[in-house]
Amino acid sequence: MSLHRLGVRQLADALARGECSSVELTQALLARIRRLDGDFNSFITVTEEQALDQAAEADRRRAAGEAGPLTGVPIAHKDIFCTDGVRTSCASRMLDNFIAPYDATVVQRFKAAGAVMLGKTNMDEFAMGSSNETSYYGPVRNPWDRERVPGGSSGGSAAAVAARLVPAATGTDTGGSIRQPAALCGLTGVKPTYGRVSRYGMIAFASSLDQGGPLCRSAEDAALILEVMAGFDPRDSTSVDRPVPRYSATLGDSLEGLEIGLPQEYFGDGLEPAVAAAVEQAVRVFERLGARVRQIRLPNTALAVPTYYVVAPAECSSNLSRYDGVRFGYRCRDPEDLMDLYKRTRGEGFGAEVKRRIMVGTYVLSAGYYDAYYLKAQKLRRLISADFQAAFAEVDVILGPTSPTPAFPLGARLEDPIQMYLSDIYTIAANLAGLPALSIPCGFAGHLPVGLQLIGDYFSEGRLLNAAHRYQQETDWHERIPPGCE
Repeated sequence: MSLHRLGVRQLADALARGECSSVELTQALLARIRRLDGDFNSFITVTEEQALDQAAEADRRRAAGEAGPLTGVPIAHKDIFCTDGVRTSCASRMLDNFIAPYDATVVQRFKAAGAVMLGKTNMDEFAMGSSNETSYYGPVRNPWDRERVPGGSSGGSAAAVAARLVPAATGTDTGGSIRQPAALCGLTGVKPTYGRVSRYGMIAFASSLDQGGPLCRSAEDAALILEVMAGFDPRDSTSVDRPVPRYSATLGDSLEGLEIGLPQEYFGDGLEPAVAAAVEQAVRVFERLGARVRQIRLPNTALAVPTYYVVAPAECSSNLSRYDGVRFGYRCRDPEDLMDLYKRTRGEGFGAEVKRRIMVGTYVLSAGYYDAYYLKAQKLRRLISADFQAAFAEVDVILGPTSPTPAFPLGARLEDPIQMYLSDIYTIAANLAGLPALSIPCGFAGHLPVGLQLIGDYFSEGRLLNAAHRYQQETDWHERIPPGCE
């Protein structure tokens, strides 16, 4: 049995039937990581010894009749989630030597569920990027084409799942950082409603936008993973105290009468024709399943990118002020005085993109510019949110492309930040509004995957996952495997 080809649900079933042990499964995937990840650079840290210990414990729990749905199933965590006793670097020189003294809530929940952590995945530095090229540990390569980006910032998680190194991985989404790499790597990626997944122990980039979620091969797998990740956490002041549905229990619901809105603004200039064609083909599948499709307007969509690139850098500037060389992380050598310590530590510890965003954020929060930029951006954010609420008075789900293009070549946009930022033009608005959204594969542009995005009203993750699952029952895009990873 080729264990690496099985998804989360299939592996859970195989373990339950006794067709393999968790130790055997973990050993097989660790060997695969050692053999293949040199091509992709998807892991920063591989926790081999710990993984084998967790797998042995999972086998003991299963033998004792104490197994849950994910007991013994291997996963990986984006290196933004604190993991007790394991390096948590955020892909930055600043935290290269940081060993987390506690587990993030998300990590705790997977441990309680009996999942096995294989390691920590590569990412854009402090989650700032759309291509996974800003990492201190080097760029991640897309398994579909090693000369192209996997998307960012959760590109390491996406590449690891796409290359069949691990069946699922966690990611974080601040402006599209789960959905965009899911689209570029041919995966299912979910950004839940803001507050649905605890941010405790998830190192902050932009606190009002960040949200954790899963990267998987299918909506069925994503439903199982999200059931573990989601839930109230009193340690997170933005966590929502609301019961978590069994998302996997409603995956067979009919789509008859589902109202789907197609925003005119998502199908205009900048959308590559091959991507548009794949999305339009997907619309026909939903119609065949009984959904009703209509055109809608989201008139403030064009303001999403400029709004985001005021709000997010402002919050990043505030959150990253703690990295000063005094308490933890990188410290420059032989500082002359305190000011020299601050300047050289931050100058040497942060990469170019992080510095760019800190500078922009500090500027828009400064006296004389706060009202002109930050306050205005927050007002525009409200208008963007109001657009969605008006749309959801008419439709159940909003459908469109996830990314305007498939994966672009490594280095192609590094010298053009504006072009890089436009990679997230269709994903950013959902973060500004705090809405749930997901991306699923819906075709190819040449040899590269294309992603379809579904956006729902608050706490409608179950509806989105069901729609995605029903689509995946009719298509096989999510089953395609990159060449060389079979």
